[in-house]
Amino acid sequence: MRLYTIGKALCGIFFRAALRVEIEGKENLPAEGPVLICSNHVSNFDPPLVGTFIKRDVVFMAKEELVTNRFAGPIISRLEVMPVKRGMADRQALKQGLQILKDGKVLCLFPEGTRSKTGAIGEGLSGAGFFALRSSAVVVPVAITGEFKPFGKVKLSYGAPVNMSKLRIEKANAETATKVIMKSIRELKESQVLLK
Repeated sequence: MRLYTIGKALCGIFFRAALRVEIEGKENLPAEGPVLICSNHVSNFDPPLVGTFIKRDVVFMAKEELVTNRFAGPIISRLEVMPVKRGMADRQALKQGLQILKDGKVLCLFPEGTRSKTGAIGEGLSGAGFFALRSSAVVVPVAITGEFKPFGKVKLSYGAPVNMSKLRIEKANAETATKVIMKSIRELKESQVLLK
């Protein structure tokens, strides 16, 4: 059995035991074909949370330091992770990301590039728009709300796909596309109502 499959099962057990997780909108994720998941970022638990409760495997973009870490690196590198260099234009990562989508897989990234300390959604980096415009992927916004503490309430919402057709036809730039994606994430988060 693959390490990814084992990890996904263990994460499912952990989240169900440690948190009160509410999930909605899984029907917005296509069962096949390229998908670009773009989520807000509030916790280190966000990647496994986003990927655990959906059927398809998800490739996550992660900072290179995680993969090269002497302790976590050997494990993370065996999972569905695509390392990216932060603070610079990583052309290799952009090329690799496009190939993942071209192969019909699911790619997840957190456009803010770092966790929000306040919970407020910040500005997104242009990578999200780049992948959305340069591929035929269905762009699915994701919003995470709640507190990652023992038995805390966390809501995970997969939103309706963002319509990128007009931006693709107009050959919009990556920054503009990212703003549209971030707007969808904010609206999704604002519409969330946590379980009681």
